[in-house]
Amino acid sequence: MNLSNIFENTTDKLYGLARLAKWHEAIRQSGFKSFNTISRSIQNHYETILNYFDNRSTNASAESFNAKIKAFRSQFRGVRNIEFFLYRLTQIYA
Repeated sequence: MNLSNIFENTTDKLYGLARLAKWHEAIRQSGFKSFNTISRSIQNHYETILNYFDNRSTNASAESFNAKIKAFRSQFRGVRNIEFFLYRLTQIYA
C-alpha cells in the first residue's frame, strides 16, 4: 500500500527517489522476507523506475502487445513462414 502511494502521490523525481529509498529501508528493517525480491528489484533498477516520474508513463502497452504476440505464436505451435506470421500479426493487431 505504501509503495503504490509513492507512485500515485509523487510528481517529483528527486522526491520519488527519497520516498523509494525510505520505503526500501523500512522493508529491510521490518524483516519480512516476502518483500526481499521486490525490494532488490527496485534497488537494482532505481534509475529506470524513476523515469516514471518524468512523464508518468509505463511500458504496460508494450507488455500487453508482447503477451498478445506470444499467445498468437503459441496458437500456431511455432512459426515456419516468418513472412506469413508477420502478415497475419499486422492484419490482426495493426
